[in-house]
Amino acid sequence: MKLFRLSAHPAAVAYSMTTLGSSMMNSIFSFYYVKLFLNKYRISESAFHQSQVVYMIWNALNDPLFGYLQDNSSMSCCSLRRLSILYGAPFYSLAFLLAWFPWRTYESGDWMSGAHLVVTLCAFDGMLTFVLLAQCALFAEISEHHQNRLRLIKYNQVASLLGSSSVLFCGLISNNMDNFAAFQGFCFLVALLGCACMVYTGFYSEGRFDKKGSDPNLQQPTLSLSAVTTMTWQIVTNRDFQLFVVMNFFQVFMLAFCNNFAMIFAEHLIPPNVLPSLAKSIMYGAGFIFPQLLVLGSQNLLQKFGYYQLILMTFYMEAGAAAVMLLLGPSHYYCLALFITANMVLVQAAFSLFGLPLADIIDSDLQKYKRSSPLSSMVFGTNALFTKPAQSLAPMLVVSILNQYGYEEIKEGNVTDPSALQALHSTMFYLVCLVPVCVTALQVLAWTPFSIRSSHTTDSKYTEG
Repeated sequence: MKLFRLSAHPAAVAYSMTTLGSSMMNSIFSFYYVKLFLNKYRISESAFHQSQVVYMIWNALNDPLFGYLQDNSSMSCCSLRRLSILYGAPFYSLAFLLAWFPWRTYESGDWMSGAHLVVTLCAFDGMLTFVLLAQCALFAEISEHHQNRLRLIKYNQVASLLGSSSVLFCGLISNNMDNFAAFQGFCFLVALLGCACMVYTGFYSEGRFDKKGSDPNLQQPTLSLSAVTTMTWQIVTNRDFQLFVVMNFFQVFMLAFCNNFAMIFAEHLIPPNVLPSLAKSIMYGAGFIFPQLLVLGSQNLLQKFGYYQLILMTFYMEAGAAAVMLLLGPSHYYCLALFITANMVLVQAAFSLFGLPLADIIDSDLQKYKRSSPLSSMVFGTNALFTKPAQSLAPMLVVSILNQYGYEEIKEGNVTDPSALQALHSTMFYLVCLVPVCVTALQVLAWTPFSIRSSHTTDSKYTEG
């Protein structure tokens, strides 16, 4: 660890260690939890939907709640970003482990599996929000220079590249979760490593406003409800913020759609004799590893064209690839495998850049209202208030559609009618192709009017303290 601190950019290394730890856990959680509860724990459709509704409400509310606490609390464990990460890391890791250890042997439709899913989703997202909201605020507060932020993005993507490989290794070690004991052991190891990485950030990271926050003579008084309401209104009435939130909502939807169902779609649509289990493990791992490689390879393009153009370009590429796949049809298995992987890569790569427009929105808000310190956590939290529900809407919508075509019966092995299986596979293929086309069309409409497009061409907008 000491060697890392002696690197040329210790602030970037310390910041990215939380990304390393969280991406190891988040990648596994988002990729496996839906299949685990649907196929192994055999949760009923009604319990799955109820769990997602509870999760959707909690998921939306906890972000602005934690955002307010971290921007306005007098307690250092909340007001100092690095301490929020330090103290939240062990609980974050424990919450990650909740999903992988059943509370008892579940029967099909067991109510306990529904309760297990509710607790798992709420606990994991609560701790994820508390830790990563502090890290998001650090992104805007470590430096104000565009070049320094690009450096953070670069280090962050290297960390995310390493962390996201956990899906690849997890698939290889557990044979795509078929060896469940090996899967559980690997998840336990990931939780320990993830916690250690985030603790490193907690000890060694520092933002521009940390000294101000630790000085009792300079601390801002706790804000009243009316002041918080005013600041929140100022954030949500920012037109660029509104456009970003709409675009980001659909990106979160696509991210959940790809992560939660890529494995299910691939297993049903691509025969084992075409792609064996090992090849599919590599395919799933590539879907989590290649986005970071793509972002790292786009550093010069980010400096030359800016994030606005690159994000817009990914939307056109997603829609174009989906249209081509739809024309080719479901029988081109290798093309389908490539498309599923490429779609995961493009969606995650574009999402990795979203800290840049949010940081610019925070800077704009800071200047416009002449605040003494930025409302970093409140901006990220308010954004999440409107976008996080998409994480629940995607699995709810897709599971409902699949179950209408017999997915619940087929996964239980109760249906042997080839026509029913064919109808399900056709539905899956159309979902794979049509969802990206429809979603990216809406994203282009929302993103095109976004006005902050030239931050990559300007120097710092004000002097860093």
